Amino acid sequence: MLSENIKEELIFMDLDVQTREEVFHILGGKLTELNYTKESFVPALKEREKVFPTGLDVNGVGVAIPHTDQNHVNATALALAVLKNPVEFHQMASNIEDHQMVPVRFIIMLAVSGANYMDFLQNAILLIQDQEVLKRIVNAKTKEEIMHIVKEKEN
Repeated sequence: MLSENIKEELIFMDLDVQTREEVFHILGGKLTELNYTKESFVPALKEREKVFPTGLDVNGVGVAIPHTDQNHVNATALALAVLKNPVEFHQMASNIEDHQMVPVRFIIMLAVSGANYMDFLQNAILLIQDQEVLKRIVNAKTKEEIMHIVKEKEN
């Protein structure tokens, strides 16, 4: 369950960034600071994003689900961010050279340890596929509201 791994200190509201690299450094840096991930996590995110982009256009709402291999993770956690202004991510399942970009407003950064990696990723995708839930998250005013929306969706 995603909601069991969401911590208030890993939710970023109205995050003012200009690039996806800033997103990686702020969210990934916080995961590392709190010892959920290793020092190698942020560089690994950047490298993986070059080969396997994570941007998705979900009915007009841009979402990215950056993640990387489990060997960069100490313990499972999620970092969530609603961005003040959209940041460009390459479209998932596209070739980077095609420059198919998605203006992303919501980030779900996954740090997954253990055998539940695919389940975790599938749960994140199920969460964002619900257009109403996604809109509620992007328009949420507090961290607690985001936590409640995710928990409500899982129940």
